[in-house]
Amino acid sequence: MPMKMRDRCVSNGSAATQGRGIEASDGHPIRVCLVAPALVVPGGQAIQAARLYRGLRQIPALAVGFVPTNPRLPGMLQLLQRIRYVRTIVTSVRYLWSLFRCLPDYDVVHVFSASYWSFILCPTPAILLAKWFRKKVVLNYRSGEAEDHLRRWATSAIPVIRRADALVVSSNYLGEVFARAGLPTRTIANIVDFDQFQFRARASLRPVFLSNRHLEDLYNVACVLRAFALIQRIYPEARLVVAGDGSQRQPLVRLAAELGLKHYEFVGRVPPDRMPSLLDAADVYLNAPNIDNMPGSILEAFASGLPVVTTDAGGIPHIVRHGETGLIVSRGDHEGMAAAAVRLLEDPSLVRRLTSSALDECRRRYAPQAVVREWLSVYQGLVAPSRSAASRR
Repeated sequence: MPMKMRDRCVSNGSAATQGRGIEASDGHPIRVCLVAPALVVPGGQAIQAARLYRGLRQIPALAVGFVPTNPRLPGMLQLLQRIRYVRTIVTSVRYLWSLFRCLPDYDVVHVFSASYWSFILCPTPAILLAKWFRKKVVLNYRSGEAEDHLRRWATSAIPVIRRADALVVSSNYLGEVFARAGLPTRTIANIVDFDQFQFRARASLRPVFLSNRHLEDLYNVACVLRAFALIQRIYPEARLVVAGDGSQRQPLVRLAAELGLKHYEFVGRVPPDRMPSLLDAADVYLNAPNIDNMPGSILEAFASGLPVVTTDAGGIPHIVRHGETGLIVSRGDHEGMAAAAVRLLEDPSLVRRLTSSALDECRRRYAPQAVVREWLSVYQGLVAPSRSAASRR
Protein backbone atom coordinates (compact mmCIF):
# COMPACT_ATOMS: atom_id res chain seq x y z
CA MET A 1 0.00 0.00 0.00
CA PRO A 2 1.41 3.38 -0.89
CA MET A 3 2.54 5.68 1.86
CA LYS A 4 -0.05 8.33 0.97
CA MET A 5 -3.01 6.04 0.49
CA ARG A 6 -6.22 7.98 0.13
CA ASP A 7 -9.81 6.92 0.67
CA ARG A 8 -10.73 4.19 -1.79
CA CYS A 9 -14.47 3.70 -2.24
CA VAL A 10 -15.89 0.93 -4.37
CA SER A 11 -19.28 0.55 -5.94
CA ASN A 12 -21.10 -2.70 -6.59
CA GLY A 13 -20.00 -2.62 -10.19
CA SER A 14 -16.29 -2.21 -9.43
CA ALA A 15 -15.98 -4.23 -6.25
CA ALA A 16 -14.34 -7.28 -7.78
CA THR A 17 -11.74 -5.14 -9.50
CA GLN A 18 -11.06 -3.11 -6.39
CA GLY A 19 -10.58 -6.24 -4.33
CA ARG A 20 -8.51 -7.99 -7.03
CA GLY A 21 -10.88 -10.88 -6.50
CA ILE A 22 -13.33 -13.31 -7.94
CA GLU A 23 -16.83 -13.97 -6.65
CA ALA A 24 -17.47 -15.53 -3.27
CA SER A 25 -19.64 -18.59 -2.81
CA ASP A 26 -22.91 -16.64 -3.16
CA GLY A 27 -21.75 -14.93 -6.34
CA HIS A 28 -20.51 -11.70 -4.75
CA PRO A 29 -17.31 -10.72 -2.96
CA ILE A 30 -17.55 -9.53 0.62
CA ARG A 31 -16.94 -5.79 0.51
CA VAL A 32 -14.78 -4.67 3.43
CA CYS A 33 -13.83 -1.09 4.27
CA LEU A 34 -10.86 -0.49 6.57
CA VAL A 35 -11.17 2.73 8.58
CA ALA A 36 -7.75 3.42 10.05
CA PRO A 37 -4.84 5.86 10.13
CA ALA A 38 -2.88 6.13 6.90
CA LEU A 39 0.91 6.21 6.86
CA VAL A 40 1.07 10.00 6.80
CA VAL A 41 2.75 9.81 10.20
CA PRO A 42 4.09 6.30 10.90
CA GLY A 43 2.63 4.65 13.97
CA GLY A 44 1.66 1.21 15.14
CA GLN A 45 -1.95 1.35 13.96
CA ALA A 46 -1.07 2.83 10.59
CA ILE A 47 1.61 0.21 9.96
CA GLN A 48 -0.72 -2.64 10.92
CA ALA A 49 -3.51 -1.20 8.78
CA ALA A 50 -1.17 -1.00 5.79
CA ARG A 51 -0.06 -4.61 6.21
CA LEU A 52 -3.60 -5.88 6.68
CA TYR A 53 -4.89 -3.92 3.69
CA ARG A 54 -2.17 -5.39 1.52
CA GLY A 55 -2.91 -8.92 2.73
CA LEU A 56 -6.68 -8.66 2.39
CA ARG A 57 -6.39 -7.47 -1.20
CA GLN A 58 -4.86 -10.82 -2.09
CA ILE A 59 -7.99 -12.72 -0.97
CA PRO A 60 -10.20 -13.57 -3.96
CA ALA A 61 -13.45 -13.48 -1.97
CA LEU A 62 -12.93 -9.90 -0.76
CA ALA A 63 -13.27 -6.42 -2.23
CA VAL A 64 -11.33 -4.07 0.00
CA GLY A 65 -11.35 -0.30 0.36
CA PHE A 66 -9.86 2.19 2.78
CA VAL A 67 -10.95 5.38 4.52
CA PRO A 68 -8.12 7.16 6.38
CA THR A 69 -8.93 8.66 9.75
CA ASN A 70 -6.18 11.22 9.12
CA PRO A 71 -6.94 12.35 5.55
CA ARG A 72 -4.71 14.88 3.83
CA LEU A 73 -6.49 17.87 2.37
CA PRO A 74 -5.80 18.67 -1.29
CA GLY A 75 -3.41 21.35 -2.49
CA MET A 76 -3.06 24.57 -0.53
CA LEU A 77 -5.73 23.46 1.94
CA GLN A 78 -3.03 21.34 3.57
CA LEU A 79 -1.78 24.56 5.14
CA LEU A 80 -4.86 24.49 7.38
CA GLN A 81 -3.68 21.17 8.80
CA ARG A 82 -0.62 22.92 10.22
CA ILE A 83 -2.70 25.19 12.46
CA ARG A 84 -3.53 23.92 15.92
CA TYR A 85 -7.27 23.38 16.56
CA VAL A 86 -8.07 24.30 12.96
CA ARG A 87 -6.27 21.10 11.98
CA THR A 88 -8.66 18.99 14.05
CA ILE A 89 -11.75 20.69 12.63
CA VAL A 90 -10.85 20.51 8.94
CA THR A 91 -9.46 16.98 9.18
CA SER A 92 -12.62 15.80 10.95
CA VAL A 93 -14.84 17.39 8.30
CA ARG A 94 -12.91 15.69 5.50
CA TYR A 95 -13.01 12.38 7.39
CA LEU A 96 -16.78 12.56 7.93
CA TRP A 97 -17.31 13.42 4.27
CA SER A 98 -15.27 10.35 3.27
CA LEU A 99 -17.33 8.14 5.57
CA PHE A 100 -20.62 9.42 4.13
CA ARG A 101 -19.33 8.93 0.60
CA CYS A 102 -17.78 5.49 1.04
CA LEU A 103 -19.55 3.42 3.68
CA PRO A 104 -22.76 2.75 1.70
CA ASP A 105 -20.71 0.66 -0.77
CA TYR A 106 -19.58 -1.92 1.79
CA ASP A 107 -20.87 -4.96 3.66
CA VAL A 108 -18.41 -4.79 6.58
CA VAL A 109 -16.78 -1.72 8.11
CA HIS A 110 -13.57 -2.63 9.96
CA VAL A 111 -12.66 0.23 12.32
CA PHE A 112 -9.25 0.56 13.96
CA SER A 113 -9.43 2.15 17.40
CA ALA A 114 -7.25 3.86 19.97
CA SER A 115 -8.55 5.43 23.20
CA TYR A 116 -9.73 8.66 24.82
CA TRP A 117 -10.26 11.59 22.42
CA SER A 118 -9.03 9.54 19.49
CA PHE A 119 -11.89 7.12 20.14
CA ILE A 120 -14.39 10.00 20.07
CA LEU A 121 -13.01 11.58 16.90
CA CYS A 122 -12.30 8.50 14.77
CA PRO A 123 -14.02 5.18 15.66
CA THR A 124 -17.20 6.71 17.10
CA PRO A 125 -18.46 8.46 13.93
CA ALA A 126 -17.44 5.48 11.78
CA ILE A 127 -19.36 3.02 13.97
CA LEU A 128 -22.47 5.18 14.27
CA LEU A 129 -22.60 5.99 10.56
CA ALA A 130 -21.99 2.38 9.58
CA LYS A 131 -24.87 1.24 11.77
CA TRP A 132 -27.05 4.02 10.32
CA PHE A 133 -26.26 2.59 6.88
CA ARG A 134 -27.06 -0.88 8.29
CA LYS A 135 -23.58 -2.26 7.81
CA LYS A 136 -21.80 -4.88 9.88
CA VAL A 137 -19.13 -3.32 12.08
CA VAL A 138 -15.88 -4.78 13.38
CA LEU A 139 -14.26 -2.67 16.09
CA ASN A 140 -10.54 -3.48 16.18
CA TYR A 141 -9.39 -1.98 19.50
CA ARG A 142 -5.60 -1.67 19.84
CA SER A 143 -4.72 0.71 22.68
CA GLY A 144 -2.83 -0.44 25.75
CA GLU A 145 -4.71 2.29 27.66
CA ALA A 146 -7.99 0.38 27.34
CA GLU A 147 -8.45 -0.29 31.05
CA ASP A 148 -8.19 3.37 32.00
CA HIS A 149 -10.25 4.40 28.98
CA LEU A 150 -13.12 2.04 29.87
CA ARG A 151 -13.04 3.15 33.50
CA ARG A 152 -12.86 6.92 33.05
CA TRP A 153 -14.79 7.26 29.79
CA ALA A 154 -17.31 4.46 30.34
CA THR A 155 -20.42 6.50 29.56
CA SER A 156 -19.12 7.63 26.17
CA ALA A 157 -17.13 4.55 25.16
CA ILE A 158 -19.02 1.43 26.23
CA PRO A 159 -22.38 2.20 24.53
CA VAL A 160 -20.55 2.85 21.25
CA ILE A 161 -18.45 -0.30 21.60
CA ARG A 162 -21.62 -2.34 22.15
CA ARG A 163 -22.94 -1.12 18.78
CA ALA A 164 -20.20 -3.08 17.01
CA ASP A 165 -21.11 -6.53 15.69
CA ALA A 166 -17.67 -7.87 16.59
CA LEU A 167 -15.01 -6.60 18.98
CA VAL A 168 -11.53 -7.79 18.04
CA VAL A 169 -8.37 -7.07 20.02
CA SER A 170 -4.73 -7.73 19.21
CA SER A 171 -3.71 -9.44 22.45
CA ASN A 172 -5.10 -11.69 25.16
CA TYR A 173 -4.21 -8.92 27.59
CA LEU A 174 -6.79 -6.61 26.01
CA GLY A 175 -9.24 -9.49 25.87
CA GLU A 176 -8.97 -9.80 29.66
CA VAL A 177 -9.46 -6.04 30.08
CA PHE A 178 -12.66 -6.04 28.01
CA ALA A 179 -13.94 -9.21 29.67
CA ARG A 180 -13.81 -7.44 33.04
CA ALA A 181 -16.03 -4.75 31.50
CA GLY A 182 -18.50 -7.38 30.29
CA LEU A 183 -17.47 -7.05 26.63
CA PRO A 184 -16.65 -10.30 24.79
CA THR A 185 -13.79 -10.19 22.31
CA ARG A 186 -11.88 -12.23 19.79
CA THR A 187 -8.09 -11.99 19.63
CA ILE A 188 -6.30 -11.65 16.29
CA ALA A 189 -2.60 -10.88 16.44
CA ASN A 190 -0.57 -8.23 14.65
CA ILE A 191 1.15 -8.92 11.34
CA VAL A 192 4.90 -9.12 10.85
CA ASP A 193 6.15 -8.46 7.32
CA PHE A 194 8.86 -11.09 6.83
CA ASP A 195 9.61 -9.74 3.36
CA GLN A 196 10.61 -6.46 4.96
CA PHE A 197 12.40 -7.68 8.11
CA GLN A 198 15.21 -10.18 7.56
CA PHE A 199 16.58 -12.33 10.35
CA ARG A 200 20.32 -11.94 11.04
CA ALA A 201 21.96 -14.30 13.50
CA ARG A 202 24.37 -12.54 15.82
CA ALA A 203 27.18 -14.90 16.83
CA SER A 204 28.43 -12.41 19.41
CA LEU A 205 26.84 -9.14 20.39
CA ARG A 206 28.33 -5.71 20.09
CA PRO A 207 27.12 -3.23 22.73
CA VAL A 208 24.94 -1.45 20.16
CA PHE A 209 21.44 -0.71 21.43
CA LEU A 210 18.23 0.52 19.84
CA SER A 211 15.08 2.15 21.23
CA ASN A 212 12.37 3.06 18.72
CA ARG A 213 9.24 4.10 20.57
CA HIS A 214 7.40 7.43 20.46
CA LEU A 215 9.01 9.91 22.82
CA GLU A 216 6.02 10.19 25.15
CA ASP A 217 5.66 9.63 28.89
CA LEU A 218 3.90 6.28 28.61
CA TYR A 219 6.84 4.74 26.70
CA ASN A 220 9.33 5.82 29.39
CA VAL A 221 12.36 6.20 27.15
CA ALA A 222 13.98 7.88 30.17
CA CYS A 223 14.28 4.40 31.68
CA VAL A 224 16.24 3.28 28.61
CA LEU A 225 18.61 6.25 28.98
CA ARG A 226 19.20 5.51 32.65
CA ALA A 227 19.84 1.84 31.88
CA PHE A 228 22.26 2.83 29.13
CA ALA A 229 24.17 5.05 31.59
CA LEU A 230 24.77 1.97 33.76
CA ILE A 231 25.73 -0.13 30.75
CA GLN A 232 28.35 2.44 29.74
CA ARG A 233 30.04 2.08 33.11
CA ILE A 234 30.86 -1.50 32.08
CA TYR A 235 31.08 -0.99 28.32
CA PRO A 236 32.34 2.57 27.74
CA GLU A 237 32.23 2.02 23.98
CA ALA A 238 28.51 1.13 24.03
CA ARG A 239 26.28 2.98 21.56
CA LEU A 240 22.58 3.83 21.66
CA VAL A 241 20.26 4.94 18.87
CA VAL A 242 16.97 6.49 19.98
CA ALA A 243 14.45 6.59 17.13
CA GLY A 244 11.09 8.31 17.37
CA ASP A 245 9.73 11.73 18.17
CA GLY A 246 7.22 13.26 20.53
CA SER A 247 6.55 15.78 23.26
CA GLN A 248 9.33 14.40 25.49
CA ARG A 249 12.17 14.78 23.01
CA GLN A 250 13.76 17.87 24.57
CA PRO A 251 13.44 16.61 28.17
CA LEU A 252 15.04 13.33 27.07
CA VAL A 253 17.87 15.14 25.29
CA ARG A 254 18.51 17.10 28.49
CA LEU A 255 18.42 13.91 30.56
CA ALA A 256 20.99 12.26 28.30
CA ALA A 257 23.31 15.22 28.85
CA GLU A 258 22.72 15.20 32.61
CA LEU A 259 23.55 11.48 32.74
CA GLY A 260 26.81 12.15 30.91
CA LEU A 261 26.00 9.69 28.14
CA LYS A 262 28.39 9.23 25.25
CA HIS A 263 27.96 7.60 21.84
CA TYR A 264 24.21 8.14 21.61
CA GLU A 265 22.02 9.68 18.94
CA PHE A 266 18.42 10.86 18.69
CA VAL A 267 17.57 10.20 15.04
CA GLY A 268 13.95 11.39 15.09
CA ARG A 269 11.01 9.77 13.38
CA VAL A 270 12.06 6.93 11.08
CA PRO A 271 9.80 5.97 8.14
CA PRO A 272 8.77 2.31 7.95
CA ASP A 273 10.92 1.58 4.90
CA ARG A 274 14.06 2.57 6.86
CA MET A 275 13.23 0.63 10.01
CA PRO A 276 14.67 -2.72 8.79
CA SER A 277 18.12 -1.20 8.28
CA LEU A 278 17.95 0.47 11.71
CA LEU A 279 17.15 -2.87 13.35
CA ASP A 280 19.85 -4.63 11.37
CA ALA A 281 22.47 -2.12 12.52
CA ALA A 282 21.73 -2.77 16.21
CA ASP A 283 22.47 -5.81 18.36
CA VAL A 284 20.13 -5.38 21.37
CA TYR A 285 16.61 -3.94 21.52
CA LEU A 286 15.57 -2.01 24.66
CA ASN A 287 11.91 -1.28 25.42
CA ALA A 288 10.70 0.32 28.67
CA PRO A 289 7.03 1.37 28.47
CA ASN A 290 4.81 1.88 31.49
CA ILE A 291 1.66 1.20 29.43
CA ASP A 292 1.46 -0.96 26.33
CA ASN A 293 -0.55 -3.56 24.47
CA MET A 294 1.18 -5.59 21.76
CA PRO A 295 4.07 -3.49 20.45
CA GLY A 296 4.86 -4.28 16.85
CA SER A 297 8.37 -3.00 17.46
CA ILE A 298 9.11 -6.06 19.61
CA LEU A 299 7.82 -8.39 16.90
CA GLU A 300 9.99 -6.61 14.33
CA ALA A 301 13.00 -7.07 16.62
CA PHE A 302 12.14 -10.79 16.87
CA ALA A 303 11.96 -11.06 13.08
CA SER A 304 15.29 -9.23 12.71
CA GLY A 305 17.23 -11.39 15.17
CA LEU A 306 17.63 -8.78 17.92
CA PRO A 307 17.47 -10.05 21.49
CA VAL A 308 14.86 -8.08 23.42
CA VAL A 309 14.99 -6.58 26.91
CA THR A 310 11.63 -5.10 27.87
CA THR A 311 9.51 -4.08 30.80
CA ASP A 312 6.41 -6.07 31.74
CA ALA A 313 3.87 -3.40 30.80
CA GLY A 314 0.37 -4.38 29.71
CA GLY A 315 0.25 -7.14 27.13
CA ILE A 316 4.01 -7.54 26.72
CA PRO A 317 4.23 -10.72 28.87
CA HIS A 318 1.70 -12.25 26.47
CA ILE A 319 4.15 -11.93 23.57
CA VAL A 320 7.54 -12.12 25.33
CA ARG A 321 8.21 -15.17 27.49
CA HIS A 322 10.93 -14.35 29.99
CA GLY A 323 14.02 -16.48 29.46
CA GLU A 324 12.52 -18.10 26.35
CA THR A 325 11.97 -15.39 23.73
CA GLY A 326 13.34 -12.34 25.57
CA LEU A 327 14.20 -10.90 28.96
CA ILE A 328 11.57 -9.05 31.02
CA VAL A 329 12.12 -6.59 33.87
CA SER A 330 9.69 -4.65 36.03
CA ARG A 331 8.34 -1.31 34.84
CA GLY A 332 10.69 1.54 35.66
CA ASP A 333 13.53 -0.79 36.67
CA HIS A 334 16.46 0.73 34.80
CA GLU A 335 18.94 -1.19 36.94
CA GLY A 336 17.26 -4.47 36.02
CA MET A 337 17.22 -3.48 32.36
CA ALA A 338 20.94 -2.69 32.42
CA ALA A 339 21.72 -5.99 34.16
CA ALA A 340 19.67 -7.93 31.61
CA ALA A 341 21.42 -6.18 28.72
CA VAL A 342 24.85 -6.94 30.17
CA ARG A 343 23.78 -10.56 30.64
CA LEU A 344 23.02 -10.77 26.92
CA LEU A 345 26.38 -9.27 25.99
CA GLU A 346 28.16 -11.86 28.11
CA ASP A 347 26.16 -14.98 27.20
CA PRO A 348 26.14 -15.81 23.45
CA SER A 349 24.38 -19.14 24.02
CA LEU A 350 21.48 -17.35 25.73
CA VAL A 351 21.23 -14.94 22.81
CA ARG A 352 21.11 -17.80 20.29
CA ARG A 353 18.39 -19.55 22.26
CA LEU A 354 16.27 -16.43 22.73
CA THR A 355 16.49 -15.21 19.16
CA SER A 356 15.85 -18.64 17.65
CA SER A 357 12.77 -19.20 19.80
CA ALA A 358 11.53 -15.66 19.15
CA LEU A 359 11.81 -16.14 15.38
CA ASP A 360 9.96 -19.46 15.52
CA GLU A 361 7.18 -17.87 17.57
CA CYS A 362 7.01 -14.92 15.22
CA ARG A 363 6.63 -17.11 12.14
CA ARG A 364 4.02 -19.27 13.81
CA ARG A 365 1.78 -16.56 15.26
CA TYR A 366 2.29 -13.40 13.22
CA ALA A 367 2.74 -14.50 9.60
CA PRO A 368 0.55 -12.41 7.25
CA GLN A 369 -1.23 -15.38 5.67
CA ALA A 370 -2.33 -16.81 9.03
CA VAL A 371 -3.55 -13.46 10.38
CA VAL A 372 -5.42 -12.58 7.19
CA ARG A 373 -7.21 -15.94 7.25
CA GLU A 374 -8.48 -15.14 10.74
CA TRP A 375 -9.83 -11.80 9.58
CA LEU A 376 -11.54 -13.46 6.62
CA SER A 377 -13.34 -15.81 9.00
CA VAL A 378 -14.60 -12.80 11.00
CA TYR A 379 -16.00 -11.11 7.90
CA GLN A 380 -17.59 -14.32 6.64
CA GLY A 381 -19.19 -14.96 10.03
CA LEU A 382 -20.80 -11.52 10.00
CA VAL A 383 -22.00 -11.50 6.41
CA ALA A 384 -23.10 -15.11 5.94
CA PRO A 385 -26.30 -14.94 8.06
CA SER A 386 -27.62 -11.82 6.33
CA ARG A 387 -26.80 -13.14 2.87
CA SER A 388 -28.42 -16.46 3.69
CA ALA A 389 -31.57 -14.69 4.85
CA ALA A 390 -31.59 -12.52 1.71
CA SER A 391 -31.32 -15.58 -0.53
CA ARG A 392 -34.43 -17.10 1.08
CA ARG A 393 -36.55 -14.04 0.42
